[in-house]
Amino acid sequence: MDSEEQDRYRAPALDKGLDILELLASVDGGLTQAEIAKRLDRSPNEFYRMLDRLVRRGYVTRIDGDRFSLTLKLFGLAQLHAPVRRLASYATPLMRELAEKTRQANQLVVFDRGAAVVIAQQEAPGYWGISIRVGSHISLFDTGSGHVLLAFRREDERLMMVAEDSGSGEPPVISPDFTSRLDQIRDRGYEMMASAQTAGVFNLSAPILGPDGRAIAALTVPYITLVNTPAAPDISGTIQLLLDTAGRLSSLAGSEFPKAP
Repeated sequence: MDSEEQDRYRAPALDKGLDILELLASVDGGLTQAEIAKRLDRSPNEFYRMLDRLVRRGYVTRIDGDRFSLTLKLFGLAQLHAPVRRLASYATPLMRELAEKTRQANQLVVFDRGAAVVIAQQEAPGYWGISIRVGSHISLFDTGSGHVLLAFRREDERLMMVAEDSGSGEPPVISPDFTSRLDQIRDRGYEMMASAQTAGVFNLSAPILGPDGRAIAALTVPYITLVNTPAAPDISGTIQLLLDTAGRLSSLAGSEFPKAP
């Protein structure tokens, strides 16, 4: 396509919005309207309405009053794209193998547009097991999957995830105790917690890491103690099998980051 045809099909407003998104994606800490205009060599007034629309549509948020930063909405949209569908496809046989070895159900969870969402699940091979329907939205705060998705993200990303999860539009507050717990999960490499929804169940959750070391998904076993099932490993053995499977999935996702021992 020659320059004349390119000019004919230009969409200046769209180009301006994409320029803003690409610029904000390249910096940490956000930029003011004046800084955006200076970096794009344009007048600040040109960006007022565009920034307002991007904020209202949830792609950009205000921080510290006058600075603009990307939200995780684009990340959430990316979760619907082929890489995540491929991840679910790759995960299916490994999740089935994990269920057979542990005699427990398991599920794969991603963060999608303000919620932790189950995108794949594998039933336990025996009579007993806890499973969650595909498509279910679960909490970031009181589930193992939610904790892992938060733990293996940067602090600024955690805040954006929490803000989108609440839907309030207000700056989120994460308590020091909860931050400390997330840091412990990151150091340990997995979460183990009593279920806040079902008595007698322990959520065992491990991250699926992308090439940058951030969690793109969480693999979770809702562990129940099985009686008279000699082939079933104990909770320690189940954690190790979970970590092995999560590590294999992380490798398929391109991660070279080590898992917890």
